[in-house]
Amino acid sequence: MKPTPKILVIIVTWNKKDYVIDLLKSLSNISFPREQLDILVIDNASNDGTVDSLKSQFSDITIIENEENIGGTGGFNTGLAWAFEQPDSRYDFLWLLDNDVVVHQHALSELVNALDDNPDAAVAGSTMMQLDYPWRINEMGAFVDRNIGSLIFNRHYEPVPGWQGKSVQDLLVSDTDLTQQLVGCQATMDVDYVAAASLLIRAPIAKKEGLWMDFFIHFDDVEWCLRIGKAGHRILVSAKSLIWHISAIAKVPSWILYYDNRNILYMLDKHNGSTSVTNATRWIIKKTLYLYLLGKQDLADLQVQSIDDFKSRVTGKKDIQLPYAFKQISQLKEVLADTSIKSILIPFTVNLQATNIQRVLVDTIRARPDLTIFYLTPPSHLHYPQCQISGSIPIATPKYTLFRYIKYFRLRKQFDLTLQSDYQPILPLSWVSHRNLFINDENFCVRPKPRLKNIYKKLPELFKLWRDA
Repeated sequence: MKPTPKILVIIVTWNKKDYVIDLLKSLSNISFPREQLDILVIDNASNDGTVDSLKSQFSDITIIENEENIGGTGGFNTGLAWAFEQPDSRYDFLWLLDNDVVVHQHALSELVNALDDNPDAAVAGSTMMQLDYPWRINEMGAFVDRNIGSLIFNRHYEPVPGWQGKSVQDLLVSDTDLTQQLVGCQATMDVDYVAAASLLIRAPIAKKEGLWMDFFIHFDDVEWCLRIGKAGHRILVSAKSLIWHISAIAKVPSWILYYDNRNILYMLDKHNGSTSVTNATRWIIKKTLYLYLLGKQDLADLQVQSIDDFKSRVTGKKDIQLPYAFKQISQLKEVLADTSIKSILIPFTVNLQATNIQRVLVDTIRARPDLTIFYLTPPSHLHYPQCQISGSIPIATPKYTLFRYIKYFRLRKQFDLTLQSDYQPILPLSWVSHRNLFINDENFCVRPKPRLKNIYKKLPELFKLWRDA
């Protein structure tokens, strides 16, 4: 019998007390022998009582308290540096975990099995399910588009047959085998990258490849996997190791756009060369122009800064101050109480129930008889609810795109506020009202409508960036 390996679990957290407690509780129920695990939690200067709660509830973990929030990169580098200082024989594997995941009872055992069965593999990652939609795969590993740096998630959003309606708590302790439930699914698969949401790596290889690049957040684990792969090691994802994580669709990019774009450029520069950097830079410029046209000028400016800072070799954390505040959904009543808002336009792409604002709008209509809400009904060929709020005035939307755009143009200057979905914004509608309220499942942001003269001022800068890419 092969001896049970010794494993160091590294968790990084910042102001997610309840999430990290749930993670540690799920770790207490895994099938892997607890005596073979050391758990190291890196706290990035949380101010929500995380450290005190962990100390009071978990006596068998080690906590390192950083003096400031140094991001996921700094947090994991703190844990990796601690691991590298230990005697080489102390740990066989390092298991990196996000603070906002919960793990299946066999998650770790299956990762160990994957590496035992594939001695030429250095890394094994878990299949990431969605915490908010537990029956749906978020990613089963991913590949990197070497042209522009974007990630191609394997089996993204694929549902697991028979799981809908089951709770995460039931699934965590059930006997699951996706190889028997998904068509063409093997126990392991070679990929470019697995997320550090659940990443098991051989300790000697981790030490040899060293710390993460100083990205602060995002694409640091991607670059590390590419580096390990370039050294000749395989990167595997396991279909039998499962974790649950908040789905990315519930996390609308704001200031994070800066890090995503800057770090992609660094990653491509190191692993693919100048042609890929040029292609990625021009792709970022296209996205920047789209954001200007959409009315998200501050986020567009962030993307320009990401290109400039890459060229200036700026890394790490950046002091980002955005002019328009992101507010919690509960604060929406305050905006709608503004008596200068007499008419509101809501397109069919805004899911009023998912964003939890349907009741807020109903209460506002009842409290403000002077307020009129107009609702754009979906074209007949699109599968959206026909009406999501009683008392609203429907506006028919043509089936064909050209006619829809003509319709949107004719609606200009008729409304005080347009609600836009952060997930599915309709570009022309940003020009219809005096203000736009962009909303997602977690928060919203009110912005003025875009102005052509402001966009014209930006075009020379964008053209120069394109030319110099």
